[in-house]
Amino acid sequence: METQHARQVAVIGGGPRGTSVVERLIAGHRALGAAAPALVIRVVEPEDPGPGHVWRPDQSRLFLMNTPCLYPTVVPVGDTAAGIAPAPVGLSFDAWRERVVAGLVPGLDGGDVAECRGLASRDFPSRALYGRYLAWMFGEVVRTAPPDVTVVHHRNEAIALHRDGAARRGSREWRITLDDGSRFDADDVVLALGHLAATLTPEQGRLQDAAARHGLQYWPPAVPADVSWNRLPAGKTVLVRGLGLNFFDAMIQLTEGRGGRFAGGDDGRLVYTPSGKEPRLIAASRRGVPYRAKASLDSYFPRSIVLRFCTLDRALAFRASGVQPGFDHDLWPLLHRDVLWAYYSTLVRTAPAVLQAPPEAFLAALDAALATDGPGWEAAAGDAVARAVPADLGLDVEALAHPFAGRRFADGAAFTSAVLAYLDADAAGSALGEDDPLKMAIGAMNAGRTVIKQAVADGGISVASWNAELRGWFEPLVEGLASGPPPLRIAQLAALVRAGIVRFVGPNPSFGFDPDTGLFRAASPWVSGDSFTAHYLVEAMMPANRVSTSLSPLMRQMLREGIVRPATFMGEAGVPVTTSGLDVTPPPYRAVDGTGREQGSLFVIGLQLASVQWGTAIAAQAGASLEAGSRTLLDADAIAGAVLDRASGGTPSVVPSPAGQRAGADVTAAPTAG
Repeated sequence: METQHARQVAVIGGGPRGTSVVERLIAGHRALGAAAPALVIRVVEPEDPGPGHVWRPDQSRLFLMNTPCLYPTVVPVGDTAAGIAPAPVGLSFDAWRERVVAGLVPGLDGGDVAECRGLASRDFPSRALYGRYLAWMFGEVVRTAPPDVTVVHHRNEAIALHRDGAARRGSREWRITLDDGSRFDADDVVLALGHLAATLTPEQGRLQDAAARHGLQYWPPAVPADVSWNRLPAGKTVLVRGLGLNFFDAMIQLTEGRGGRFAGGDDGRLVYTPSGKEPRLIAASRRGVPYRAKASLDSYFPRSIVLRFCTLDRALAFRASGVQPGFDHDLWPLLHRDVLWAYYSTLVRTAPAVLQAPPEAFLAALDAALATDGPGWEAAAGDAVARAVPADLGLDVEALAHPFAGRRFADGAAFTSAVLAYLDADAAGSALGEDDPLKMAIGAMNAGRTVIKQAVADGGISVASWNAELRGWFEPLVEGLASGPPPLRIAQLAALVRAGIVRFVGPNPSFGFDPDTGLFRAASPWVSGDSFTAHYLVEAMMPANRVSTSLSPLMRQMLREGIVRPATFMGEAGVPVTTSGLDVTPPPYRAVDGTGREQGSLFVIGLQLASVQWGTAIAAQAGASLEAGSRTLLDADAIAGAVLDRASGGTPSVVPSPAGQRAGADVTAAPTAG
């Protein structure tokens, strides 16, 4: 029951991160036992809490996750739960799916049940189904909590957060204003804001202005489920910028979503039968090709991959010795070794006949080269490879970021033909799973990414290295290789190319308004003769995750009034550089205000931690340790612990405020409150 004396905690944002915070608050409160006082958790979320905006269960089932069922969780499960308060409802998505199949989850519609029955652990579910899991988990966490914790859902958007007047109001430090004009006060606030709308870049703004002046249609970055894809007319040419995950959502919605059909052909490849309602898609990105598909595996990381060099002990040894490493100089050489070993050891296992030396001798020589200390290891490995591996089978890891670098194409048809061969090869490699050398190299890179995330977090590498190296070249490389779509989507894209529905512009494309035709134009400097014009231009990407360009009324107000500030660092030229995330303390990530003061009762989790964490959009991995694949749950647990400590009088605010009260351990769902 909500009482005047209960500890009031506002969680602004009710998506997965906000849900994890609520669950950890309840679990931590429960662990306090009978001494825990009453707690009111106010979740501010315009959509249903749990899925929030991005994971809404009412979106098209054609929008798939890019992780298999076995991967995600919103609560600690298995090894993830070691050493922390047990989850009131400890179910990963895959465990929940199995319960649905067994008939143990009532209240779902037939579509949800049918999808669950059609999935195995290794398959890729729809985002709508994951949203259903999130909504169910939020409801169960609330339902099973003791009676002295109340969860109140405000189905609103928070538009302002103020600290002034705290003394006049009594014990509450914060006042939250909602978009309907109502307000409430809170002792602690957690910002779990997730994806926010953002201003356009100058170039995007020019394209939007051209569209407005000349009667064209410019579709800015957006969450795919928010886009009215039916507004793109059949048979018309549509320029699509971006070949990442949002592209595949657009692609499938405009083809299969309009009645087209994919079927297996005689050669084992997919064949697409058009409905006649499709537009013609002209796609482009800097690399010229889409993200590579995930490998077909029965685990998230390949079972054959064991990191020997990029281990957590070695990656953290620099920090332990008082050295702040650089990514290129210190961390990448560790991971690079593992990637090469994964590739060549798989090649030896699956195709020993292609080698020009005895397989055992080659692996021994490569192993010795990789074990070489200092910068000489790479040359030694190169020599070992050159003696045994045909040149066309060698692996240049960094070149994978630009598969057509230096190649010129006679026309658009020639380039599209080259991309089609690339897609077919990628689909075939995915189907081989652990028997494809390149997919195993990518699997090692993906496994190493988890280690790198831990090593670089919270100042683990220099600021210059973070921006120029980790974010500058490695992030685009690993995202394009290891964060791609399900294998099915690449096979479908290849079928659409063969059907003439999709073509490609070329690498390093330029987009602009062509005054001669009055249309948008896209062209690549590497493709001669051809450019493409269209009335429609779609940005197939999410809004930029950058707090300083956010269109969120709350974020803009907090920045304007100095409640929070972006993190900045001094660039190499001595000029301050603003990062994409908020300025925060070390964990539990208290916000720093405009004057540089820590705010003891204002916490940040999720995407807005991009200044201190790498890969903040990645969900928690079921069964992974908190420090590794479940960092978001570790953050939620740390924030919940800090809130409960404050409630016990253990951590005063930096800005003086009356002592808060102890948090409580029971939860009852309450209707939306204004």
